[in-house]
Amino acid sequence: MNAKEMWSKFIVQSPQHEKEVYTAWQYGAAVDKLAQLTLEGVKTATSSNHRLYEIENEPLPYVGEFSIILNSKDEAVCIIQTKTVAIYSFQDVPEEIAYKEGEGNRTLAYWREVHEEFFSNEFTVYGLSFSEKMLVVCEEFEKVYPI
Repeated sequence: MNAKEMWSKFIVQSPQHEKEVYTAWQYGAAVDKLAQLTLEGVKTATSSNHRLYEIENEPLPYVGEFSIILNSKDEAVCIIQTKTVAIYSFQDVPEEIAYKEGEGNRTLAYWREVHEEFFSNEFTVYGLSFSEKMLVVCEEFEKVYPI
């Protein structure tokens, strides 16, 4: 099922959101694994590189935003709604976010290890360097479809 088809099914169940706008996207790494963790309700948070929103002239996520999570084949997996958005320096991302991201052993140490590598790779494309002072956009979300 594609994103538009999933959104149509969601609207049948939740007609009050008919006029809402949504985005459809894949996670930046381990696309299928993270999509599956989101579908299972294990992953209820995600983090992204604040600087890339500026470079790519993209709006920051916002509370109430709907997103359709796609797998590596661009098939719709589930719909989430953003509940909180907070910006931290990398070094100040709280343990709670690492746990809610649902990856690995769910510790802050694991989160820092994999995200430092991920953000470093993202920065390389733009000729920039990773820093523990870099800003990270942390979103918490709720899976709203399928329930």
